[in-house]
Amino acid sequence: MKNISRLSKAVLALSFGLCLLPISKTYAANTDVSAPLSARTTYNQTNVSTATYYFTVAVPASATKPLQQVTLTQIQGGENIEFDAQQSSAFVGTSDRAGENLPVAIASNPNQDNTVTIQFAQPLPPGQTVTIALKPYRNPAYEGFYLFNVKAAPTDQSTEGQSLGVARLQFYQNDF
Repeated sequence: MKNISRLSKAVLALSFGLCLLPISKTYAANTDVSAPLSARTTYNQTNVSTATYYFTVAVPASATKPLQQVTLTQIQGGENIEFDAQQSSAFVGTSDRAGENLPVAIASNPNQDNTVTIQFAQPLPPGQTVTIALKPYRNPAYEGFYLFNVKAAPTDQSTEGQSLGVARLQFYQNDF
């Protein structure tokens, strides 16, 4: 019975996305950065068409290479969320302290379902925080947790991107 209890606690922790995947030295978190990754939505009700999802990535000052690209892959959720690349953007800072807009190319990969790639026109130096504002066509119709694996890649194309962790958004059923 104790083993079942332990197993269910472990599964629960993983399902809520509380565990971050290992981070390589290139984008490893350091003590002056509270979290290398965070996510939030402006509206957490299902079927809302005016929401924006903010994914904030902190490039640690100790990073050895500048950040060129971020890839988000939806790994859990009741349905696939599609984004409007024309209405999406990126900027320096956080969602509540927005700075300079950054020129980016945002594309979905037809060969990889549920994947969006954000390519920065200029690499982001270590120590900078960037927020990616993705505009979904609408929030999902099904409530629950939607998890996104977030990878960062440096300017060196021979280096594979490193996982920054799992970002979590939660949606609730509209009751009106």
